[in-house]
Amino acid sequence: MRTRPVRISGYGRDMPIELSRRDARRVAVRAQLLAKERPTDVLEVVRHLGLVQMDLTAHVAVNADLVLWSRLGSAYSPAALDDLLESRALVELLGYLRPAEDVALFRAEMAAWPGVEPLSSWRRELEAWVEDNRACREDILVRLRSEGPMPARDLPDTCVVPWRSSGWTNSKNVQRMLDMMEQRGEVAVSSRENRERNWDLASRVYPDGPTVPYEEAEAERDRRRLAALGIARARVTFPPGEPNHVGDAGVEAVVEGVRGRWRVDPAALDEPFSGRTALLSPLDRLVLDRKRMAELFEFDYQLEMYKPAAQRRWGYFALPVLHGDRLLGKVDAQTDLAAGVLRVHAVHWDEDPPKAAVAGVERELRSLASMLGVDVVPQGRDRRS
Repeated sequence: MRTRPVRISGYGRDMPIELSRRDARRVAVRAQLLAKERPTDVLEVVRHLGLVQMDLTAHVAVNADLVLWSRLGSAYSPAALDDLLESRALVELLGYLRPAEDVALFRAEMAAWPGVEPLSSWRRELEAWVEDNRACREDILVRLRSEGPMPARDLPDTCVVPWRSSGWTNSKNVQRMLDMMEQRGEVAVSSRENRERNWDLASRVYPDGPTVPYEEAEAERDRRRLAALGIARARVTFPPGEPNHVGDAGVEAVVEGVRGRWRVDPAALDEPFSGRTALLSPLDRLVLDRKRMAELFEFDYQLEMYKPAAQRRWGYFALPVLHGDRLLGKVDAQTDLAAGVLRVHAVHWDEDPPKAAVAGVERELRSLASMLGVDVVPQGRDRRS
């Protein structure tokens, strides 16, 4: 059922837009292309979303395929994504698939690496480590220039100061150097083979184009991020990677029952809402900012792949269930490509679901299995969390 557009209350030069939680959710769902009317073009979806995270966990399907299938449904084929990457219409940049033309918005940041002043002590340490190992960086560039794309394991480790960390990156000198060189705009991911990245000179991967000035680029990235999210905080603390905040983009808003101020995309308020059922990747932008998810959707969810099996409530890689403008449950499923099946261990509902939601989950599971080229095998009964 289509509903009326969001009603704007209290909007004026000095007054924020007032939204109910439901209206805020609908802004977010529509902005993420998860409303009833599905898009039909993979490249246009990525252009609107701005990015798709390149996480290769394939418990159900890799993240890019899940995110694009959630929007496009049966119109999506992984082969279409492969074609866009091969043609360089999409490129991998800093762990995300992005439209190639958007590289222009990162060139000023690359040139300013390790960042604009004032720099944190951590960034100063990164700068010093790269400078100490300048010879290794130059050796990598020479090898790529002369021999073309290759994986990190085939590149020379001539670092004189080893990389040190408190985690899994200890002594991974070449990979960390490549990460820094990617941030500097010197190298880029050319392709992937069996999930392993092949690296090349950035000039041979990214398109030629202008460098958008730093502040202008930051503002434009904020604007595009808000267009993709619909509603977001102006400033938040975020982990390394794509920010969840949008600066001064859009207009100020308050959400009934939620503390603090938001930024909302005015264009997202103009259309009526018609929802559907969707299964989401745990890394989907609708739910990736868990604090925003809890504030707007009042949804309890964690990615449990890092928990011991006995401590999991919903499953290793449970898929959040969106129905209309609400998140109602989680699907515990696993793909076994060798056996040709998508095993559905359980559907965990947070409350008694409407019949349309139950039917929608079943329909989406069949569609997902078709995209993966497997059959659905239900193994568990629907249950309440």
